[in-house]
Amino acid sequence: MASPTIVVAEDDDAIRDLVVHHLEREGYAVHAVRDGLAALRAARSAADALILDLGLPGIDGLDVMRRLRGEGVTVPVLVVTARAEEIDRVVGLEIGADDYLCKPFGPRELCARVRAVLRRSGGTIPARVPVLRFGRMEIDEAAREVRVDGLAVALKPREFALLLELARNDGRALSRDRLIENVWGLDYDGDERTVDVHVRRLRSRLEEPYGLPPFVQTLRGYGYKFVRP
Repeated sequence: MASPTIVVAEDDDAIRDLVVHHLEREGYAVHAVRDGLAALRAARSAADALILDLGLPGIDGLDVMRRLRGEGVTVPVLVVTARAEEIDRVVGLEIGADDYLCKPFGPRELCARVRAVLRRSGGTIPARVPVLRFGRMEIDEAAREVRVDGLAVALKPREFALLLELARNDGRALSRDRLIENVWGLDYDGDERTVDVHVRRLRSRLEEPYGLPPFVQTLRGYGYKFVRP
């Protein structure tokens, strides 16, 4: 069965790239566009859902929805916008939005909202790999659990999220900025060195007590890379 196609209409490059990254990692096919007219064209074709920023150039998101609903296009629409006023949310929902998410938002919440609008519309949800295995260590995303030799290791939620992000990108160099965006979220305003603190905690909880070889490589002045233990 083909993966659902999600159209992402967002003119902010950083936000668009982050959304695309997380949706692709969830197993969706993604078509990213930067303006209202391109969003209209994409949503009229084979889209299974549309993630729509209201502040698009050309024609804005509200006009995109008005035109789509006026043409009888029923693709589910998740509005993502910096407009937090109640009137904007009400207008968006009244003219056809299926859900509404204000910026800044967390990637996990966005993906959960996408799954919800697809379920409500009768769409399919991509199958996900339940467990990542690396030698003696396995990471069970569904159970939010890390196991070594079959025994669960107690990790705090942020430690688990950081380990999962690194492991999903096995062998790829990830900057501290990217880890902050993907694990802590766009609204995080703390020091990026918090990544270093959490990596040290992961090492102390997994490498030393269980005799695992190093599984996170430090890239001086840049970030980290997961290497198979």
